[in-house]
Amino acid sequence: MIEDNEKTAEKEQTTESVEENKPQTQSENTALNAQNEPEKGKKRKKKLTKTQKWFRFMRRLYACVHWFLLPEKKFGHTEKYTDRSYIIVGNHLSVLDVIPAAICTDRVVHFMAKKELQSKRLGRWFLKKCDCIVVNRDGSDVRALMQAMRYIKNGEFVCVFPEGTRNKSNDIFLPFKSGASAIAIKTQTPIIPMVQVKKMRFFRRNYYYYGEPFELSEFYGKKLDEEDVNAADEKIKQVLLEMYLELKEKLTKKKKKKV
Repeated sequence: MIEDNEKTAEKEQTTESVEENKPQTQSENTALNAQNEPEKGKKRKKKLTKTQKWFRFMRRLYACVHWFLLPEKKFGHTEKYTDRSYIIVGNHLSVLDVIPAAICTDRVVHFMAKKELQSKRLGRWFLKKCDCIVVNRDGSDVRALMQAMRYIKNGEFVCVFPEGTRNKSNDIFLPFKSGASAIAIKTQTPIIPMVQVKKMRFFRRNYYYYGEPFELSEFYGKKLDEEDVNAADEKIKQVLLEMYLELKEKLTKKKKKKV
């Protein structure tokens, strides 16, 4: 009996060892590969471009110094826009206006900049680092529009200051140019309106007002004529004007409370 039990145990061990060494079936291999795929996916992180690294560095630097160098107060939509590509449109008061546009998202923001900036060394450096879209303001710059459309299709942001230059006059806005509306309509991309009442200054609290994204959907799919483009520009201008007046009223009330 003891010998029979020992033989039976040896047979069971032999069967187990054979099953362990048995080649895996195709279905088992597929299951194992499926389990390993997520791990491989985690290891394969998409490398950042030079422009993405630059924006990440500058945002981290700004986060460290803005509280005393450029203190800020945001109104309206204060959370970052991260769900898709957008076109940021705002009034233009100083060279620092690129900051509120850049900090409203974690993505790359391509600024549309006038060609004249290339004539200065600092301007050339900025255009290259931020991968800006250089615009010829003499006429319709088709190349710049196509470049902006490519960036938007890649999921990135484009920022346009439709006044075309800094507003140093006593008027609320300078006359608008049609670049922002044309890009928004052709790519069917929402616009983020952004305004300031006073130009940004160092060591003084600066105020930004971000609006809810809106679209020029009534112009989608149409063959645009001059009248349509002017109407689209006017809609953008009205949205920014309403926000400007609202922000100005908020700041006026705040000032009265202090007094």
